[in-house]
Amino acid sequence: MPLEPLLPLFHRLNREHFEGSLAPDGRPLVVVRWSDGRLRRSAGLYRHGRRPDGSDLSEIVLSRPLLEPLPREATLSTLCHEMIHAWTHRVLGLAEVHGPHFRARMAAINAVQNDFLVSVRHRYPLPGADGGERAWRWLARCPRCGVTAPYRRRVKGLACRQCCELHHDGRWHASCVLEFVEAAA
Repeated sequence: MPLEPLLPLFHRLNREHFEGSLAPDGRPLVVVRWSDGRLRRSAGLYRHGRRPDGSDLSEIVLSRPLLEPLPREATLSTLCHEMIHAWTHRVLGLAEVHGPHFRARMAAINAVQNDFLVSVRHRYPLPGADGGERAWRWLARCPRCGVTAPYRRRVKGLACRQCCELHHDGRWHASCVLEFVEAAA
């Protein structure tokens, strides 16, 4: 499906599910954009901080490579997920990842509409996972839940986000550190 402009979707979701709080006076508190093609491991992200020039950075970036081939519902779900992150940070002033405020807003949104489902973790197909020229060299496995994910390289100290959130209030914990094994050729 061809990509559509994100700002109109952002404003619609903001009106319907965030009482307009993410764009007071019609001005978005965050920049919303498609990735330049480099975001390939995650369907989207919300990031905030300072730019090198010292100005505030607060943006939602959606993955062009992952979402372009998928139905519109995937874009809506991902955008809404990232908007919840922006809402907890910019409106509530909280530094939680997928904590109780995030989950409560997610549940409220899912309860009032059927166009898409907001979830904590998406399972979209990753480009290059088909064994082509960008085949994955490593498989990472969580020792706690058993979920596996492909990686191009080993990452030291990486923990299963789902288990850290579920069992350790969203904080990194050694019991959730991923075990890397070489992928079968």
